[in-house]
Amino acid sequence: MHPATDAGGVAATYPARSMHPWGQWRATLADDELRRTGTLPDFDDDRWTPVDVPGHWRTTPEFRDNDEPLLYRTRFEAPAPAANRRSFLTLDGVFYQSDLWLDGAYLGDTEGYFMAHTFEVTDRLRAQSEHTLAVEVTCTPPPDKTAKRAFTGVLQHWDAIDPEWNPGGIWRPVRLIETGSVRIERLRCVCMSATSARATLALRAVLDSPDSRPITLNTTIGSAHHSLTQTIAAGSNRVEWQVNIDNPVLWWPKALGQPMLTEVHVRVIDADGLSDERRFQTGVREVREKDWEFRVNGERIFLKGANQGPTRMALGDTTRVEIEALVAAAQGAGLDFLRVHGHIAHPDLYDVADTAGLLLWQDLPLQWGYARSVAKQAVRQAGEAVDLLGHHPSIFHWCAHNEPFTLDKPARETPIRYFAKQELPTWNKTVLDLRVHRALRKADKSRPATPHSGLLPGPISPGTDSHLYFGWYHGDERDLPKYLRRFPRLARFVSEFGAQAVPDGIDSWARLDADRSYQRQYLDAHVPRHEPFAAWRTATQEYQAVVLRRQIEELRRIKYRPTGGFALFSLADPSDYEGVTWSVLDSQGAPKLGLAAVRAACAPVIVTADRLPAVVAAGASIGLDVHVVSDLRRALNGVSVEARLTWPGGERSWQWTGDVPADGCVRVGRVESTLPADTSGGPVALALELRHGEGADAVVATNCFQGAVVVAV
Repeated sequence: MHPATDAGGVAATYPARSMHPWGQWRATLADDELRRTGTLPDFDDDRWTPVDVPGHWRTTPEFRDNDEPLLYRTRFEAPAPAANRRSFLTLDGVFYQSDLWLDGAYLGDTEGYFMAHTFEVTDRLRAQSEHTLAVEVTCTPPPDKTAKRAFTGVLQHWDAIDPEWNPGGIWRPVRLIETGSVRIERLRCVCMSATSARATLALRAVLDSPDSRPITLNTTIGSAHHSLTQTIAAGSNRVEWQVNIDNPVLWWPKALGQPMLTEVHVRVIDADGLSDERRFQTGVREVREKDWEFRVNGERIFLKGANQGPTRMALGDTTRVEIEALVAAAQGAGLDFLRVHGHIAHPDLYDVADTAGLLLWQDLPLQWGYARSVAKQAVRQAGEAVDLLGHHPSIFHWCAHNEPFTLDKPARETPIRYFAKQELPTWNKTVLDLRVHRALRKADKSRPATPHSGLLPGPISPGTDSHLYFGWYHGDERDLPKYLRRFPRLARFVSEFGAQAVPDGIDSWARLDADRSYQRQYLDAHVPRHEPFAAWRTATQEYQAVVLRRQIEELRRIKYRPTGGFALFSLADPSDYEGVTWSVLDSQGAPKLGLAAVRAACAPVIVTADRLPAVVAAGASIGLDVHVVSDLRRALNGVSVEARLTWPGGERSWQWTGDVPADGCVRVGRVESTLPADTSGGPVALALELRHGEGADAVVATNCFQGAVVVAV
């Protein structure tokens, strides 16, 4: 038995052989002559370059700058399947398109990088025991990034990885699978509803049979058993059924409980016995959303998260250890979820998140502008994503398209152009995204889904979640509260905000200016360059930390009124790309100063206040509301909060006591004072401290805000 991933998309245990890879793979640049001769079994490929499969061709020195199609070859031996057995060749993942030949005979083509592609090879394996497999792989950079045709998402069009990167290659295993006469071509499993008393899981299988025959589908989910007997026709047969589970063991995100997993076992039995089967783990849980307020198993949760791009640009080289470290870093920073930004991630991310109880917002690999010809393929891939990932309890939300704007790279825009781009209908927003969204909703009725991300509400568009880069693309970092008060719909769910910061690994102006992700015009506007370089680099990290901490605190202070949650941009850089980005963890996993700021702002209990003005005049009056925010599932009774306002030559203190409800936010008091008219220049500061309980059960939270005094003239 060998664990694998079939076109059905779920982890499986096959009743027979599952092998990968075969021998040494070799590759060379493809051309028309090689397409005719290089696919034949007797072709001499000794001069071709050895390559890793699985892998990406740019990790091979001879192809490190290659964008052209590559022809791969390998030889293998395989015994012939028995009379009642069938053999299939499966490519678990190819960037981005491929054509396949087995023993010189053309098998077919593939498109789509994250799903498996399967071809029947039964007759070929019965004809001979030695075989040659040739695969031409194409991953062409988009010639027009405003009208892309390939769904590779951020891996070929993003401002947070190397813009010259090409992910081309056979990045997942190639396997030979043997089954009985009836194969599970694909399998989908989603949890429709779940309470402590009863849960319902919906399953859909596509069964491939060589002829008409009776079969029995046996399903075991935990302690629940289900059996379905029917006659299927020759070819593909779609079968749908539901399994009800009494008194299920529920899966919870870490913030709400224990992430308990349940095994699912689906078997197809025909006259010859066990023909095919799948085993995988799922979580019995229910997700609901209304007005961007989310509930898991009926429990409301304020979602604190971060965007996350690929763990490596060379996605296939990602290790489970790296993913476990990433998930641990997210939870260590107090985050409940990661937004898998603009791509389908390495399969290990979903397994690790399921086990750790980390929620995932899953984007499809659509970012920015696409050509009109791609709608049908986009709809197909939406269904493939649900087949592949639908059983993962960690995924709580689908998003079809991130920022569906026809742009090449971010640039300054006039307000009129910006709002026109947001509001006016376009083919991407109005046609493509709505079709993909309908496909997601049809394939998976168990989860909320949105057609796009980053569309502001307005007179024409109802909007979705918001991307609010105050302090970066827009205005000042202090502008966020006043805009949210004026336009509260912007605050429903803020799924991107933040600022770039220079990592410690970049140590000179020359290295900085060579960075292709560095957005100099914006960073210079907020943190002007100054010597020495190290001091300026620290200043960029300090600025990022202020932006993230204060904006997170503001969003938490209006939790459920109307904010359902947020996702900062972003958590960690790819480990194989060092650049100036918005991350709080650099490519080596080292924290920027922003990570500590996020951890403080995302603590289960925080005490916060209105910001002190950046400049405070001598003799001015100060009035600041103080709030306590708690994400704990229990009330805090008898909380004590102390505030101390200091200025040059003076100070004043306040103290309040009261109760904080479970999962609540309360205004505990107001700091009001007038500075003396003769106050000399210097800092004004507000220090806050919260205490509750004693000993090991004590809850302590602190905060500090600073302004500056200007002596009156």
